[in-house]
Amino acid sequence: MEVTEVKVFPVNEERLKAYVTVTFDDSFIIRDVKVINGNSGLFVAMPSRKRKDGTFRDIAHPLNNDARQKIEGVILKAYENELSKRVIQ
Repeated sequence: MEVTEVKVFPVNEERLKAYVTVTFDDSFIIRDVKVINGNSGLFVAMPSRKRKDGTFRDIAHPLNNDARQKIEGVILKAYENELSKRVIQ
């Protein structure tokens, strides 16, 4: 499964830096992926839902670390590209 499109929607918040929409194989889309500025740098948070007990649970997520690293790398690269476009303009 390949990432075929990444749309980045930057936001102006302290920790939340962007919402992202990711398309796989031009046939499957995941919305509301977040780029977050954590204690040790940027990371990607998958879309989640608040449960009745107050905890959050991912709605969609990679099943292994290799897939997570690949998806996160593509998203963070697209985020950096979007930021550089905004600085140039």
